[in-house]
Amino acid sequence: PAVKWTPEQISDLSGKTALVTGGNSGIGLEAARELARKGAHVVLGCRSSERGEHARADILAGSPGASVAVQPLDLSDLGSVRAAADAVNAEHEQLDLLINNAGVMALPERTTKDGFEMQIGVNHLGHYALTGLLFDAVLRAPAPRVVTVSSIMHKRGAIRLDDLHFDEGYDSWKAYGQSKLANLHFTYELARRIETAGLNVVSAACHPGYAGTNLQLVGPQMEGSKFKAGFMRFANKVVGQSSRVGSWPTLYAATGDDVRGGDFIGPNGLFELRGAPVKVESNAASHDLEVARKLWE
Repeated sequence: PAVKWTPEQISDLSGKTALVTGGNSGIGLEAARELARKGAHVVLGCRSSERGEHARADILAGSPGASVAVQPLDLSDLGSVRAAADAVNAEHEQLDLLINNAGVMALPERTTKDGFEMQIGVNHLGHYALTGLLFDAVLRAPAPRVVTVSSIMHKRGAIRLDDLHFDEGYDSWKAYGQSKLANLHFTYELARRIETAGLNVVSAACHPGYAGTNLQLVGPQMEGSKFKAGFMRFANKVVGQSSRVGSWPTLYAATGDDVRGGDFIGPNGLFELRGAPVKVESNAASHDLEVARKLWE
């Protein structure tokens, strides 16, 4: 585009409330920082309250007048998801922006507290539950949006309806791809159901391209592989863009004037790895209506 979108185009957000899951680091922190700078009251949904408070202090250091709160939220524990939703519902009459950002990537085989494969559990099922539990508060906002962060790695994914939790033949990257494809099925199915019900809510998805964050390092560190960790650090520096710019698709999806339900936002550069945010296309599998319906059910 002749004019590239930047966060400077975000209008004043005073009076709006935003919940950003995983808001203590990476693109979540950068998105939260910008939303707070623009006047929104931002709730950081964080697994670690200590890291959440550090992130809150970091945001306030740059925007002393900002309104930022920390909400304990562990997406790998549905009890924690419900407790967090109860707290947000009790404290806020409406929720203008729900940004489903938190995620894990290519972990060694692990399960959530509820027995789900960790990546589908955190990246998709936890956010699915959170969105449902907060949806009444979302509906009370005048022009709310639900933004779910996917990945270009959705193209490596396939929804294994007969083995969603990889009980047979676990592969960390295939499991990650499935979870990110599930994010898109969720976004699009939610958008269709919103349209059918005639509700005034935008459900949009985004992906950051290749944003160099700590996300890429967790899996290798859990495996104890110094080689993989070193390779990912190298790739983050050489290929990745900063987490600040990586947050721009999220911010565009959350605030862009032309964003509609079912839109997918990503970088405009080569292979969508980096660049300014624009509307992009997800793969054909993400538009399979039958798979989306079955996954939802």
